[in-house]
Amino acid sequence: MKTRVLFPILAVLPLSLLAADVTGISAPAAVSNAAPADAPRSERRARPDLGPLPEIHAPVPNTLPGLLGKPLKWKSTGVLVAPQNDPTHFLYSVKDPAIFRYQDKWHVYATAFMVSGPAAAALLSPDTNQPAASPRRGGGGGWSMVHLSFADWKDAPNAKLFYMDTVPGFGGYKCAPEVFYFAPQKKWYYIFQTQRPAYCTSESPDDPKSWTAPQQFFTPDIPTPGLPIDYHCIGDGEHMYLFFTGDDGNFYRSRTTYAEFPKGFGRPVVAMRGTRNTVFEASFTYKIKGTDKYLTCVEALSPTRYYRAYVADKLDGEWYPVEGFDTFEKPFAGIKNMTFEEGVEPWTGQVSHGEMIREGNDERMILDPDNLLFFYQGIANADNRGDYGRLPYKLGLLRAVKDE
Repeated sequence: MKTRVLFPILAVLPLSLLAADVTGISAPAAVSNAAPADAPRSERRARPDLGPLPEIHAPVPNTLPGLLGKPLKWKSTGVLVAPQNDPTHFLYSVKDPAIFRYQDKWHVYATAFMVSGPAAAALLSPDTNQPAASPRRGGGGGWSMVHLSFADWKDAPNAKLFYMDTVPGFGGYKCAPEVFYFAPQKKWYYIFQTQRPAYCTSESPDDPKSWTAPQQFFTPDIPTPGLPIDYHCIGDGEHMYLFFTGDDGNFYRSRTTYAEFPKGFGRPVVAMRGTRNTVFEASFTYKIKGTDKYLTCVEALSPTRYYRAYVADKLDGEWYPVEGFDTFEKPFAGIKNMTFEEGVEPWTGQVSHGEMIREGNDERMILDPDNLLFFYQGIANADNRGDYGRLPYKLGLLRAVKDE
């Protein structure tokens, strides 16, 4: 059985979009937060030669510390962040969250697929700002971003969304954020895809209006794969690395020195390869606290979305899948190793694009292996069909279960 796909109006997608239903789950189309149809032709041409492809490694035994060193079990909250509307914004989804703690609050920047401006009113019932009947049949839509903040997780469902397209410079296609503090410069960085990677800076990351105008990381002569997506920065004290996926089963890296950052990023190379079913998108990379090891988790596509985990001894080293965190049946995080908190009705059939809660906010991306929290996007199986942009993704929190 194949899943029929209705393409979003503003998306440029690969030709191979259908995933087979191999477990009784209606497999989603292999689509991403793709570039708009009017993206520069150079971003849609054939993939350039980005150097030799590394070996695909067999899984290595799990010798990681803390909760990472055993089969993980997660418990999920209910929906914490869902789409909100106002008279000029109609949202189909909230997804791809970046999260950090600042000034005694959690701050979230996230992707939203939305209709903005006067066209949004046609999708809303008058006086309520709630969806009108059958809103998924109307309007167009595009990828943008939102911000929200809350003091405690229980307060998240009542947090008000701020629409980033109201900030000068943030109109048009922008999504998949990451936010971190770059300690050497004492600046906060907000990075995202435009399709190529872009960044802004601020000294007040809690104020979504404070970010500087977006600038590009890559100079025009730097080639990228056919569909670069989901950028994530991390530093090792000497170099800043920019990791991303390419919608082609490859995991890419580029780097620059601390002194040159945010400029100076070189030609990307393939850091790890797999297949589109195993290395698809939404990667994040952290330094594991108390070790010399780095952890990368990447969203896998089939038979439904879940996360696999890989380790390396250095950020420009070779990545190895971790045994027990490398399959749909035994994932790092997925429907096979999660349950829901008491009293929470199961609301998602997958674990998709998210971010781990790190120990601090700086560019080193330190992950405490004894305290694992994963802020993620999910969707009910029944809703996971049709136009990708309009799939009603929402956000929730996974907590790793400690010894009971």
